[in-house]
Amino acid sequence: MKSASSHSEKPQNVKRKSSSTKSKTDWARLESSLSDVEPTAEHPEASVKHIVRGIVRRGLEPLPTKSSISLRVDQDVLEWFKAQGPGYQTKINTVLRAFRDASV
Repeated sequence: MKSASSHSEKPQNVKRKSSSTKSKTDWARLESSLSDVEPTAEHPEASVKHIVRGIVRRGLEPLPTKSSISLRVDQDVLEWFKAQGPGYQTKINTVLRAFRDASV
């Protein structure tokens, strides 16, 4: 007679990892369903670009780590970057990277 905690029993709810590398997401359906949604203050408008950013980066090179620094820039330069919309710090980083790459 086996006890209820016997190790020979297989776990009931074990999910198998997918071996497929192809996305099964219906992107056209997702885009069309997003266009029907009215944005609110709590849930601002989202684009597929923003949704895709949140998807796990499987099989890609890891992103480089970032360092937190204190940087003094002219007020007008900072205001211009902020006026470009959300993500101004990322845009500043992109400009600096482009300058670095062009200097090589």
